[in-house]
Amino acid sequence: MRLTLGFSSCPNDTFIFDALVNNKIRHGFSFDVTIADVEELNHLALEGKLDITKMSYHAYACAASKYLVCKSGSALGRGNGPLFVSRMKIYPDEVPYLKIAIPGKYTTAAFLLKYAFPTVKEPEVYLFSDIEEAVMSNETDAGVLIHEGRFTYQDKGLRLIKDLGEHWEFVTKQPVPLGCIAMNRNLPANVLRTFSEALKDSISFANANPSSSHSFVKQHAQEQDEEITGKHIELFVNDYTLALGEEGRNAVDFFLNETKRLNIVEALPEQYFLI
Repeated sequence: MRLTLGFSSCPNDTFIFDALVNNKIRHGFSFDVTIADVEELNHLALEGKLDITKMSYHAYACAASKYLVCKSGSALGRGNGPLFVSRMKIYPDEVPYLKIAIPGKYTTAAFLLKYAFPTVKEPEVYLFSDIEEAVMSNETDAGVLIHEGRFTYQDKGLRLIKDLGEHWEFVTKQPVPLGCIAMNRNLPANVLRTFSEALKDSISFANANPSSSHSFVKQHAQEQDEEITGKHIELFVNDYTLALGEEGRNAVDFFLNETKRLNIVEALPEQYFLI
């Protein structure tokens, strides 16, 4: 069966999808692959354009009627949330007046910024890889960094205002649900189950053969430093990625219910995990 598949160019995504899309495991699918920035994928998901796609959990809350969360593939954990940074020291009472760059309206980073600073003014959307430069050049007062930016901002002279993931963990006692692999609800049940198993096999293969994905990861990575790429994969590909498990599912459930409590979405479907 041929499926449309979307994932980002970030090392954690190319690492887990390498074996699947480059036929290093047996799975019975063929794919029309879209590799794009996560916010572009979020918008495609909101329109229901892709059969299978990576998306932010914030976006998933808005697209849950169209998609189911795959058991594998999530970026979820502790100590890996987005970072709110600036060039200079910023005090909390200054935050509502800042011009802030975010990596997308529907990113979990945008949600966590508002969660930590409810009075923040409407931020401006940038491509995630342009945010460091926007802050350094005084184009914005501050920015929210995701992906490789968390490993490079200090070397570029930027300062941490708040670790937004750490704030979430402190307040909620939950790991941070950043992004998921979601499957269109219109796909046949056997296809959903078979793809879910194939993705788990792809992740297992990547974990067992970490050098196998090296060229595919490097081909698409924003940051070419192999040490940073390795740290990125190590941080964002973890046990929850292989299988959400009870703790991961509870964290996602809590996050989605917070989006409802905060009136980001009016309602959520009864089922959003693949059974």
